Amino acid sequence: MREHIGVAHWLYGLLLVLDDEPLTVLHRPTGRGFRVVISGIGDNFQLHTLLAARLTGDEVRGFLPGERPSAAEIAAATDGPDLTPAGRIRGQFNLVDAFGDWIWGEGRPADIPRLDGERVVVLDPPSYARSWNAGRVYPLMRPSLEVKRVLAADEAERWLGLVKPSQR
Repeated sequence: MREHIGVAHWLYGLLLVLDDEPLTVLHRPTGRGFRVVISGIGDNFQLHTLLAARLTGDEVRGFLPGERPSAAEIAAATDGPDLTPAGRIRGQFNLVDAFGDWIWGEGRPADIPRLDGERVVVLDPPSYARSWNAGRVYPLMRPSLEVKRVLAADEAERWLGLVKPSQR
């Protein structure tokens, strides 16, 4: 129906939203890894923002170096009334799948292919400054991205050994 009814693509997108979906997230520059569970995330721009918000922090506790998204950027991606914060939402990483292909912001988490039964997201340094306007595509849907655990160094190293380098 997406070809016949102009707004059907929004319903189709809702049908592709994942709930209680585990992801393995690897930060190639530091070799750190995380096990997260996502729900209610409408597109990969929102996933990108929430990964930066939840994983950037105290390096002593195993989190990633870098600047967390601003409160306005996080609110736009979660439950704030303003979906388009002033200054746009800044990207922190290149998101890459386990096979070395870019994870495009316009796509959805459901598009991320599995490796050994897991959806794997590799965070690489950004190759250029990027930003986007909207924090979320479904304003009434509450997203969540919960960090279940920081992977042990050997587990993160094993996963990083399985993933391919970025193809770009």
